[in-house]
Amino acid sequence: MTNVAITGATGRVGGETIEAFANREETLTLFSHSEPDDLEATPIEIGNREEVMDALDGQDIVVHLAANPDPRAEWDAVQEPNIEGVYNVYAAAVEHDLQRVVFASSNHAVNMDNTVSPTRPESTIGTPTAVQPDDPMDPDTYYGVTKVFGEAMGSYYANRHGLDVINLRIGWLLSREELADEIADRDGPGERYARAMWLSPDDCQRLMKAAVTSSLPNTPVTAHGISNNSERFLSLTETMLALEYQPQDDSARVLE
Repeated sequence: MTNVAITGATGRVGGETIEAFANREETLTLFSHSEPDDLEATPIEIGNREEVMDALDGQDIVVHLAANPDPRAEWDAVQEPNIEGVYNVYAAAVEHDLQRVVFASSNHAVNMDNTVSPTRPESTIGTPTAVQPDDPMDPDTYYGVTKVFGEAMGSYYANRHGLDVINLRIGWLLSREELADEIADRDGPGERYARAMWLSPDDCQRLMKAAVTSSLPNTPVTAHGISNNSERFLSLTETMLALEYQPQDDSARVLE
């Protein structure tokens, strides 16, 4: 029996991760910034090292989703959850001999060159540059900078301590209806971003299941987490090969 901890379990990606393991043998332990009424999640301050140490005792894998997810947040708002929180999770993973850390990185870690301007991080220029997982980091916001830090921390712990580490650069998780609304409401650059970065709920479940259960060819693995979008510019080849991820959805078909 594999024990899987999920931080940030009450977020949208957390919800799809829980659903992905609904009928499997893994035991999930859920943690959240606050205790929701409809989910058995333990409240935790991810920036509190002692709390994180206690939380990961007895776990085998941690899916680390907890963060301030606002791409427009100022530095003081992201520093503790997105920097201290990442260190706390990795330190606890080594202390308790966890096998794997799945870190929720972001497309914002590599998207500056493809955005219209720093004030519009959720937009894409007319002919975006293709991005491979091993291309130089290119954060578009302070939020993106914290994700670069998280990926670097994962590389350190993979190489120094032998942890299995997966850096998932997650796109934009939206239902089909939400994507259709975004496409209808946005201008050209905003629409291109939405179409390129879409991660459908079903593909999110496939992605998270693959990240937790796949045998890794090496560590760390950096992989892009989006659907099989015709208009994508984040490469999915590595995600498909390293994690055996098989996305089924395409933003281009949403409005057909």
